[in-house]
Amino acid sequence: MSIKNSTLPIAAAIAAIFTVSAPALALDQGDWIARVGVSQVKPDTDSDTAPISGGQVDVDDGTSLSINVGYMLTNNIAIDVLAAWPFKHDITGVGALAPAGKVAETKQLPPTVSLQYHFQPKASIRPYVGAGINYTKFFSIKETASLGGAKLTLDDSWGLAAQAGVDFDINKKWFANVDVRYIQIETEANSTVTGTFDVQIDPWVVGLHIGTTF
Repeated sequence: MSIKNSTLPIAAAIAAIFTVSAPALALDQGDWIARVGVSQVKPDTDSDTAPISGGQVDVDDGTSLSINVGYMLTNNIAIDVLAAWPFKHDITGVGALAPAGKVAETKQLPPTVSLQYHFQPKASIRPYVGAGINYTKFFSIKETASLGGAKLTLDDSWGLAAQAGVDFDINKKWFANVDVRYIQIETEANSTVTGTFDVQIDPWVVGLHIGTTF
């Protein structure tokens, strides 16, 4: 799934805010970084065929509050933890399952720990990249009538995560942030109607935050 249409409006908004250069908020070894904002999870779903019912499933986008906290291990290297308020996603049928429409909805939490490299820690515009590990927990699964009362289960997931982002200083205390992540998420879905099959969700996660250091 392309993220071009999602990132361009965000980038344009950030550029408009910073038409006048702001004082640099320098990062140093030992600094903490906190960011709070909104993220959208945009799944790039690839579902196996359900062995009993046939067909596949698709997972819709979800948007929620996101928080990440980082610690500068050196002047350039940081460890970062992503947390969020639960994301909610609709699960819909595809192919032979398409007539069922929405088959369920689920909530998920995707805590992610990453190691980041900050290219210009003392500049007013600070790009960075990162890589790490994600754990995704699915819960509060609600099935629709199309599953005929069958219970749907989704296994939790472990996977790799990559990110790229940039911080834009507003003043010497606050900055704005745009962050894009790609996360490997794969779950095993199971119900008595569909049977057991794998669903690769593998979302792009696009975030817009306000942050500070301390």
